[in-house]
Amino acid sequence: MSKTPQNMTRIYLKIRPERLGVLIGEGGKTLRELENRTRTIVSVDSVNSNVVIEAATPQTTVDMLLKASDFIKAIDAGFSPERALRLLDEDAVLIIMNLKEVVGDSQNHLYRVKARIIGEEGRVRTNIEQLTGTYVSVYDDLVAIIGDYEGAYLAREAVEMLVQGREHSTVYKFLNKKARELKRRRLTEYWIRDIDVKMNEELR
Repeated sequence: MSKTPQNMTRIYLKIRPERLGVLIGEGGKTLRELENRTRTIVSVDSVNSNVVIEAATPQTTVDMLLKASDFIKAIDAGFSPERALRLLDEDAVLIIMNLKEVVGDSQNHLYRVKARIIGEEGRVRTNIEQLTGTYVSVYDDLVAIIGDYEGAYLAREAVEMLVQGREHSTVYKFLNKKARELKRRRLTEYWIRDIDVKMNEELR
């Protein structure tokens, strides 16, 4: 893992004013945990809702800066700190979809699309999360997804299908099929790795 180059020691972000309190946490707890786990310094301008992320040590890597950035973007997109912390895992990714870029500026259309993604009492969103092993946030005009690469992009594809007007039953069938394929592939990969480890141990 390479150390932070001189030309990338800071990242500048803008955050919604109503999400500043969530980012900082009670007594600054959330911000301190983020800084400690990513070896960064996060400065928050509460007046202008600006955030600056800086390397705290020479050992702070580019990946650490980007992980801290993704965490803050996830908070801005409506995630709780507990869910956003998953992004500090090595294999986790963040996908953010701007619904206005797809459906336009009509508030009525935006409301209908968000309702299709969330579902009654949040059931549709929960089903997508469970079938893909992800977290999904629908906030303001954004849909954000946290998960491993394959699960996150599968959840994104499901959301795109709902935005396009596909029936929920069609989306569920698609997800069930892809989830089974993904599970089989992961089990096969795990089985192959396990055999490789055992063979290497026997050769020692």
